[in-house]
Amino acid sequence: MGENVDYYQVLGIARDADPEEIKKAYRRLALKYHPDRNPGDKTAEDQFKAAAEAYEVLRDPQKRLLYDQFGHAGLAGTGFNHFSTFDSIFSSFSDIFNDFFGFSNTAQTRPRHQPGRDLYYQLEIKFQDAVFGLETGIDISKAVPCQECQGSGRRDGGQGVRACSCCQGYGTITRLEGFFRINTTCPHCGGTGRDVGEPCLACDGRGLARQQKRVTLKIPAGVDDGTRLRLRGEGDAGLGGGPPGDLYVDLKVAQHPLFQREENNLIYRAQLSFVDAALGTEVEIPTLTGSVPLVIPAGTQPGARFTIYGEGVPILRGNGRGNLIVELDLRTPTNLTPRQEELLRKFLATNRPGKGKSSRRQAAATKAVA
Repeated sequence: MGENVDYYQVLGIARDADPEEIKKAYRRLALKYHPDRNPGDKTAEDQFKAAAEAYEVLRDPQKRLLYDQFGHAGLAGTGFNHFSTFDSIFSSFSDIFNDFFGFSNTAQTRPRHQPGRDLYYQLEIKFQDAVFGLETGIDISKAVPCQECQGSGRRDGGQGVRACSCCQGYGTITRLEGFFRINTTCPHCGGTGRDVGEPCLACDGRGLARQQKRVTLKIPAGVDDGTRLRLRGEGDAGLGGGPPGDLYVDLKVAQHPLFQREENNLIYRAQLSFVDAALGTEVEIPTLTGSVPLVIPAGTQPGARFTIYGEGVPILRGNGRGNLIVELDLRTPTNLTPRQEELLRKFLATNRPGKGKSSRRQAAATKAVA
């Protein structure tokens, strides 16, 4: 490229373009002028090289600063070389072309040891078990190494395992598409890199077999609905000696007939007559382990809350317990007897503000008229 060519003009960007704009501009030109899309087109070839050269300079903050200050002369001594071949472009931007086009120009070897799958299980437990903890057993179906072939998937038990003759043990097949090398999973070995030979009849060559297993599960005190527990290594077995997956247990906690849970606190709604609320009383409040007495002071209003400390839920992965919150709900009497209605009306009459003064004023007025 001539030294009078402006790299910013080549990419079609402003001089204050940010790195993402520079990358997008180069991607657009690389796709447009790629040799595979323009076979035998010398002009497209020159444009492709020019765009690569401009991108090589402007993507590097130090080279870009020298170029902005001194032009092409500023690049001397920076190790920058003009691209003369396509191979030099692809080797310099291998990571870029992998991002742009989904290809790689280097062979990828598939790991021989593949980890096992994670397993998931949902367990319903009682409210009290979530509060105080529980040790129980659950039955799961998991993949384990085949006993017939020791997990090799071969009839000979994996003796004399050879590299796959199709991919030479890489696990991938590489083919050339123009200037790209495209890797695909080897269809012969399925990416393992090994010659499967005669498959094991017990596991059909998979190396794994399903098995029922009872797993001991320790549920800590204080778990809540939706808590997920992890049991390491209790998932499916891995392939080729790979590590096993994990088992995740999601807890579903049943509701309690008396209590509602708010984090580590329990809410209990106590029914109380308006007479007891007015005069005060002492009531027994149920807890998860028994009951405790609670003094209700005279004049207590509906919705009043009382706290009984330490009777809530144990703090998960911590110390102590939450509290029991008692919320009062006053009962309105029904099916009153005539005598009860009479007493309530007398109480209402004497409790109305200004009722006595109004009656005395009315009596005095009547007497004055007479």
